[in-house]
Amino acid sequence: MARLMLGIDQSTQGTKVLLFDGAGRLYHRFSKNHHQLINSRGWVSHDLTEIWHNILILVTQAQQLATANGDEIVGIGITNQRESAAAWSRVDGHPLAKTVVWQCARATALCDQIAQRGVAATVQAKSGMPLSPYFSAAKFAWLLKNESAVQTAAAHHELCLGTMDSWLIYQLTAGRSFKTEPSNACRTQLLNLETLDWDPELCAIFDVPEESLGTVVHSNDLFGMTDVDGRLNRTVPIYSVLGDSQAALFGQHCVNFGDVKATYGTGSSIMMNVGQHPVRSKNGLMASVAWCLDGKADYVLEGNVNYSGAVVKWLQENLNLIDSPAETGALAVKANPRDQTCLVPAFSGLGAPYWNDKAQAVVWGMTRTTGKPEFVKAALNSIAYQINDVIQQMQRDTGCQRNALKVDGGVTKNQYLMQFQSDITATQLLIPNFEELSGFGTVYVAGMALELYTPTTYQQDVSYKAYQPQMTSEQRDFNLETWHHAISIVNRNFQ
Repeated sequence: MARLMLGIDQSTQGTKVLLFDGAGRLYHRFSKNHHQLINSRGWVSHDLTEIWHNILILVTQAQQLATANGDEIVGIGITNQRESAAAWSRVDGHPLAKTVVWQCARATALCDQIAQRGVAATVQAKSGMPLSPYFSAAKFAWLLKNESAVQTAAAHHELCLGTMDSWLIYQLTAGRSFKTEPSNACRTQLLNLETLDWDPELCAIFDVPEESLGTVVHSNDLFGMTDVDGRLNRTVPIYSVLGDSQAALFGQHCVNFGDVKATYGTGSSIMMNVGQHPVRSKNGLMASVAWCLDGKADYVLEGNVNYSGAVVKWLQENLNLIDSPAETGALAVKANPRDQTCLVPAFSGLGAPYWNDKAQAVVWGMTRTTGKPEFVKAALNSIAYQINDVIQQMQRDTGCQRNALKVDGGVTKNQYLMQFQSDITATQLLIPNFEELSGFGTVYVAGMALELYTPTTYQQDVSYKAYQPQMTSEQRDFNLETWHHAISIVNRNFQ
């Protein structure tokens, strides 16, 4: 009987349940998308009940496969979309509102009101991040001000607020465990980076009752026991929880000072491991927690891009320029190399390092000869430009010049984009031999807690394909100048 680890990867577009064998190899993957609820005001929401039902379906399939092969699921690791804000009842666990998804900027006006009180510097000093509707705290505050069921639960001291990890843990344990951990909690903007616990002053600034938040424990703590509402044939421990970007950082083995990775998902998270003490950015980046394992915390510098893979989805679903994301690489290669069309995809403002919540998307530099290939190329290039800008600021903050960038996510299949990223960043690009880095990272943490895996096994499981920069420095400088001119147009016109 083989011992298997089960990973739950709950992301923006859908949920995956992953089985890994005793050697840390991916055994099988099950996936199911959920609806993206976008209203006429551009607010982005998810249905918590739909996500939970999808998890039950996927875990049932995983257990059926394990049973058919005579195998045994022995533990669970969870990784999840971060910053998305959930509210549910402490009494029976039912959702009190739709999730406010991390992409959603509906709390912008609320952040403006908070800033007028002169507390923005305090928020950044304590949380490591600039005051922004991007983070969960402002989303929690919005729910408390605008959802009557949330208000009623708060008044009766029956409210649970949390990121998706807390919601999943609560459901998996039938309400017995209401916990989170630092890699997720730091993204709420309510965690004190020094104490790694909820900060009473930050909670007061956002008018979020601290009693509504889960207990912060280590990332490899025992989060509870579960049989996933009877879907597993035995009760197993949840021994790891990590935000998806931090889980990918661990899966990429970026455990040393200066190691950098970029995850290409719906948005992108670019992270540099900065060791056991937070680095306060002077260049528009965020100080966050990588993980806290066995009581020892590692920190990161991070920059987030709101639209990366979502740009490709926009080309397909909104503009109908492509039938499949797989077409984009070939189209970009066909584009006129002299065309300088720039797309700034500020569909929900601009994140790091620009921090302009009011920014709107702009296309600049089009000519009469700009066609579909050139426009698709501009869309792909915008992903690489944004990521490069974050990496440049990381290097300024730390003085650390790295000669490699590790990347992961579905968009890494796009050979044009990967070569352009290597070119524009002027560094070697390393793509791992499999895609499920977030699930891989959290399952390894859980597997080591169960003594199923060892650090040696973990380090040996990933190999890489490399891209080398080929662009001349003159062409790189010209391209970057064009991009930064487009960014300046956005910042001048939307303030």
